[in-house]
Amino acid sequence: MPAKGGPMKAFLPGSNPSIRVPVRTITLSNGETLRLYDTSGPYTDPEYAVDLKQGLPPLRRHWILERDDVEPGAGGRWGLKAKPGRTVTQMHYARKGIVTPEMEFVALREQCSPEHVRSEVARGRAIIPNNVNHPESEPMIIGRNFLVKINANIGNSAVSSSIEEEVEKMTWATKWGADTIMDLSTGKNIHETREWILRNSPVPLGTVPIYQALEKVGGKAEELTWEIYRDTLIEQAEQGVDYFTIHAGVLLRYIPLTARRVTGIVSRGGSIMAKWCLAHHQESFLYTHFKEMCELMAGYDVAFSLGDGLRPGCQADANDEAQFAELDTLGELTKIAWEHDVQVMIEGPGHVPMHLIKENMDRQLETCHEAPFYTLGPLTTDIAPGYDHITSAIGAAMIGWYGTAMLCYVTPKEHLGLPDKQDVKDGVIAYKIAAHAADIAKGHAGAREWDDALSRARFEFRWEDQFNLSLDPETARSFHDETLPAEGAKVAHFCSMCGPHFCSMKITQEVREYAKTQGLADASDAAQFAELRTLGELTLRAWEFDVQVMVEGPGHVPMDQLQMNVEKQQEWCDEAPFYTLGPLVTDIAPGYDHITSAIGAAMIGWYGTAMLCYVTPKEHLGLPDKQDVKDGVIAYKIAAHAADLAKGHPG
Repeated sequence: MPAKGGPMKAFLPGSNPSIRVPVRTITLSNGETLRLYDTSGPYTDPEYAVDLKQGLPPLRRHWILERDDVEPGAGGRWGLKAKPGRTVTQMHYARKGIVTPEMEFVALREQCSPEHVRSEVARGRAIIPNNVNHPESEPMIIGRNFLVKINANIGNSAVSSSIEEEVEKMTWATKWGADTIMDLSTGKNIHETREWILRNSPVPLGTVPIYQALEKVGGKAEELTWEIYRDTLIEQAEQGVDYFTIHAGVLLRYIPLTARRVTGIVSRGGSIMAKWCLAHHQESFLYTHFKEMCELMAGYDVAFSLGDGLRPGCQADANDEAQFAELDTLGELTKIAWEHDVQVMIEGPGHVPMHLIKENMDRQLETCHEAPFYTLGPLTTDIAPGYDHITSAIGAAMIGWYGTAMLCYVTPKEHLGLPDKQDVKDGVIAYKIAAHAADIAKGHAGAREWDDALSRARFEFRWEDQFNLSLDPETARSFHDETLPAEGAKVAHFCSMCGPHFCSMKITQEVREYAKTQGLADASDAAQFAELRTLGELTLRAWEFDVQVMVEGPGHVPMDQLQMNVEKQQEWCDEAPFYTLGPLVTDIAPGYDHITSAIGAAMIGWYGTAMLCYVTPKEHLGLPDKQDVKDGVIAYKIAAHAADLAKGHPG
């Protein structure tokens, strides 16, 4: 059972009884209620009896059959495919002016109108990945005019993991907020592993079909054929896979462009197809048979995730000729898919320094006609194996703000090994932070309500509300209780970091109470910048005595306001060095504020801050221990180095 006032499952009703949209509700001690997006599926419904062998209820099956455009006869558990001459994609319905139950479901989740959803899908700016053979999934949308989504990769390898472990990783990832799952299995029992995941997944599932096709030819890329690949697509579409990563943009003439790269071709699918092209001295069968793939996928409503097989694998290779040549081809293929009413999103990098991230987004929007962008990070520095959930969360937050629709998570094990359950959680939470920070910076309706509710609880010392509102309540509570475990500490007006006499919020409350008794007005929102002007005046006085000065800065600042803070400081303080605490770019993640602040620190460092004051995971919760100090320092070394790269610092 959740803690008192903790997240509880609730449902929003639609226009008919079959549309029940899950949400998490948090009831606060002051009587307020906050409603949050929920990806956990029936697993957090106390009335649902989990039976992995039986699988989840087929939520959408009635909607699919009611449209009367599918027929049985395919393989797989549900065995559906389009009737001859019919197209069963959400894009097809949207272009015909039809608002499907899936679109209404999405609209309730996103707090927008069903017509807005239909319009965005019809234009190709958003996709609803919903294979007719995955009726267990709860409809969701991927598009830049909606909440930024995150994907979690799972899957076995030839040397590690089992079916049970991968199913557990899937349910674990969706508990913490994964919007989609990709099964990247390359080991034994690929088909069976995927079947178990699909039947128990409440979110869309993506795959890279070339992995299974390669297994069928004993791992020899040059022996792959279109027929083997086509049969693999059909097999997976019949099972219920919602989107396929297909590296159809790796053309023969692009492969030589990677020769001077530091890391060459780092995409597994891209390297497989490059090897095939070179072995046969011809274009990839993924490219030459693309229209046939469109016709096949239109019969099941499988979406394309057009893979970036030539993505950069290090900072040195970012934004090179090979990467953007492939992107141009992906734009051409997008138009072909749309001619068949097949939904498309475009995959992106990878490893990109901060100052080159926006160019990736701008070029993708132009070249790929505003199809949703789906990026792996990007990682903003290559120096921190073991911490790449942080190096990439910085880039993910930025590119999400610039317009990326879905972020593919990176775990601490990236480049090192297969992630375990803890790695999956760490990756998902880092990316939920990045996605939420991006939503705030974009001004997404309602995004800041969560932050504001937690900040009010913090200021009013409602500790249980703070824990319950946290992205990870268990971690927030345990960090606080490490040093102040007594129940009385959960109503105290301080934590172990500052103690009872140095808590700034307690002192502020006393100042406000004094001001109120004296008839003085409350400080306005301009207080921060009014003080900054005064610091500028004091800087000039100090310089009259040849005294060195640096100026301290915030704090908690959304990404879209970071540059303004630096510009005002440089103007008003005559370019005295700026020294900032973070800033934290969202308030929803106590226990992980070394990450929420490392994002802001990297960006403000790039904009011109001279020194960054670290934040540890225990920020706002208690006194940091030795491990917390290490975590904070490493997060900030990453941020500082990423900033130096973006500034073009020598060496």
